Amino acid sequence: MSACAPTHAADSTRPQHSHPPHSPPPRRRPRLAGADVSAAVAVFLIALPLSLGIALATGAPLQAGLVAAAVGGLVAGRLGGSPLQVSGPAAGLTVVTADLIHRYGWRTTCAITVLAGLAQLGLGCLRVARGALAVSPAVVHGMLAGIGVTIAVAQLHIVLGGNPQSSVLDNLRALPAQLADPDPAALAASALTLTLLLLWPRLPGRAGSLLRRVPAALVAVAGATAIASAAGLVLPRVDLPSWRSHALAGLPEGPVLGLAAAVLSTTLVCSVQSLLGAVAVDKLTAGRPGPAARTPRSDLDRELLGQGAANVVSGALGGLPIAGVAVRSSANVRAGAVSRNSTMLHGVLVVIAALLMVPILELIPLASLAALVMAVGIQMVSLHHIRTVTRHREVLVYAVTTLGVVALGVLEGVALGVAAAVAVALHRLARTRITHDEQEGVHHVHVRGQLTFLAVPRLSRALHLVPQGARAVVALDGSFMDHAAYESLQDWQRTHTAQGGSVELTGRRAGVRIAEPAGPAGSAGCRCRPWTPWRNHQCEGGPRTLSASGDGTHPGAGPAPVRDTGRGAGAARGVGADTGSGATQDVDAHPGSGADRSAGAFEAHGPASDPGPSRRQLARGISMFQRAVAPHVRDELARLAREGQQPSQLFLTCADSRLVTSMITSSGPGDLFVVRNVGNLVPPPEEDRGDDSVAAGIEYAVDVLGVRSITVCGHSGCGAMQALLGSGSGSGHRTGSGSDSGSGNAGTPLGRWLRHGLPSVERMADGSRPVPWTAGGRPAEAVERLCLINVVQQLEHLRAHDSVARSLREGTLELHGMYFHVAEAQAYLLTGTGEDEVFTRVEATEDLPRPV
Repeated sequence: MSACAPTHAADSTRPQHSHPPHSPPPRRRPRLAGADVSAAVAVFLIALPLSLGIALATGAPLQAGLVAAAVGGLVAGRLGGSPLQVSGPAAGLTVVTADLIHRYGWRTTCAITVLAGLAQLGLGCLRVARGALAVSPAVVHGMLAGIGVTIAVAQLHIVLGGNPQSSVLDNLRALPAQLADPDPAALAASALTLTLLLLWPRLPGRAGSLLRRVPAALVAVAGATAIASAAGLVLPRVDLPSWRSHALAGLPEGPVLGLAAAVLSTTLVCSVQSLLGAVAVDKLTAGRPGPAARTPRSDLDRELLGQGAANVVSGALGGLPIAGVAVRSSANVRAGAVSRNSTMLHGVLVVIAALLMVPILELIPLASLAALVMAVGIQMVSLHHIRTVTRHREVLVYAVTTLGVVALGVLEGVALGVAAAVAVALHRLARTRITHDEQEGVHHVHVRGQLTFLAVPRLSRALHLVPQGARAVVALDGSFMDHAAYESLQDWQRTHTAQGGSVELTGRRAGVRIAEPAGPAGSAGCRCRPWTPWRNHQCEGGPRTLSASGDGTHPGAGPAPVRDTGRGAGAARGVGADTGSGATQDVDAHPGSGADRSAGAFEAHGPASDPGPSRRQLARGISMFQRAVAPHVRDELARLAREGQQPSQLFLTCADSRLVTSMITSSGPGDLFVVRNVGNLVPPPEEDRGDDSVAAGIEYAVDVLGVRSITVCGHSGCGAMQALLGSGSGSGHRTGSGSDSGSGNAGTPLGRWLRHGLPSVERMADGSRPVPWTAGGRPAEAVERLCLINVVQQLEHLRAHDSVARSLREGTLELHGMYFHVAEAQAYLLTGTGEDEVFTRVEATEDLPRPV
């Protein structure tokens, strides 16, 4: 027996093979999922007209678009690292390719494509794919917008029946004459294409929802072709010469520096667009429910290798440059594709169409393809991207990149955009505002921005305005402090303290030295984590001092406080964060920080008499909010006050004190309309016993606020569920939920309320009904099973409400079930219906770059 052959003990449970002894085992046939087949057909129907249109826009042979689409599906689909990304001729490469064809001719352009593919292979071997994501999103969005403007202006000439010029400026100068003398036939075909393209996705009703499954691009081109042929319109149409005369790549001819720049620009645009597209596909895939979301994340280095191999093959076969295409990739994901088989099958369908459908393709009017590509170019100037860069104060970078691409070219425009992004970053780093003012004998020095050596002279002047022996508060509102600024501030602090003065350093990144009496924990200057509760407060060490890094830590002083760097939930909401923007800011200040947990903090802000411990806790939290958080959220709250609340979700959850909805969902002001009650119960609408508060909240959220989703959130260890099971019946003791579970007396308000949970208990006792479970397994404890069942049951009650049922029928509302395990700090979302109701764990993922 071979030493490499594994041996197995006799096991009667092992499956018996049916093939005869001494014969090779049967080969496994590759399985093709039905979802992949339907997704491949949907992508093919989109790719076919777009590939021809992009080839037309570049001035390349029309077969080149079909070659690139087939190679992108077969080669990049098989070798790439993003299983669901669809590659092919992309609109983002149109300007680059058109310029290369104009300068060097088609055969040299194919050679440049091959060289760009080899460069991508080299970059993939060096594993530098992640480095491409360092390009500012404003530069990428500006590049796409500039390319979109260039495409739209050039294709407008073909739409009007003319021929585009070689540059945007020439096209703009020739546009008035073209508008004055359009070709009626071309204009009619183009108008029909655009009309179908815009109206098809908006077809109403149930029949419209079925028809919308057919891609709008295919309907627009096919409809315009059919009507133009039926009407006998005379206009230029697609001309596909014989494949025997198809031009392949030749040896590059031209100046070496020009060819090198061409290879560099092609490599840059192909790589950046493909890598950002792969990241965007990962985000779309992760948002799908059920097993479809388990597709592996993209391997960016392998994706770069796959794109390089595809460009080598496409260029050698006389095809256009290849990159990941956002439109086709998103269609692939939304169509339910689960593996790379859908991408490869779409490539096979393109090959079949290129060989067998030539007579049909040659009926397509060129004006119809031009109108389709013009619409794609207009869509590349995204209003969403413009709002995003405006919110992040990067409009200058976006505008410089866009204008540079339009006026000079893609490579030059991107270079200008990168230079503008670097200049903006340096300006922000060097811009620091330092102010000094006096309020009630206390001198306040406020530093806004990064504190570097460039700001040391201004900092020194502001600090010397503080008189000797005075009380000073230095607020550092920045995220970085270099060594020069640290030494200057520390030297002044030491000198001012020695002269009898006092110094308090505050801010998101500053240390806090407290000289006030001990707080409830019994120590002065305690350091606390964000979301530190009032009860069971545990300090983490003595006072901290300012460090050179500016993070408020000191060697040997214990761990630094954890900062909330998420979207800014609750007290840790960032500076000026817009609702739903996803902006991140570091905020150390919170109601649990050491400064205001001391008794002295309340003495400074509250009444002179001792109001009791609970009032002191409340006042300390409010005081900390007013001092450290309110300045950061005031602008956002003022906007919400002006515009009114526009929440996207109704969040219905338990009144349990451990469920902090804004922390669990990383939401902020204006995001959630929250309804809380004991047991997260939704009384059925037919029960009219004075329990209208929940129904009123549902009606107001759906009919008045127009929320798009409702989430029912249960949690582990719910006291209401324990009471329903009789664990605390009649005892009146408190359980883990923090609410009184003594519901044995149905005459009490709590007992009358909990009767709405009895259907959940009956559902649990009914052995014929499926029991929901978590992805980690079925809970062993009855109360945890009831917590899961209760979420499903309350969703059924929710569907019975008129406003909810109406919105569900109209397709304007979604319902979600959620379960939060308190001890594990783990959230689960309900997936599946009927016999397979599973609460799937929501995993922690890395922050994703913004997709193109």
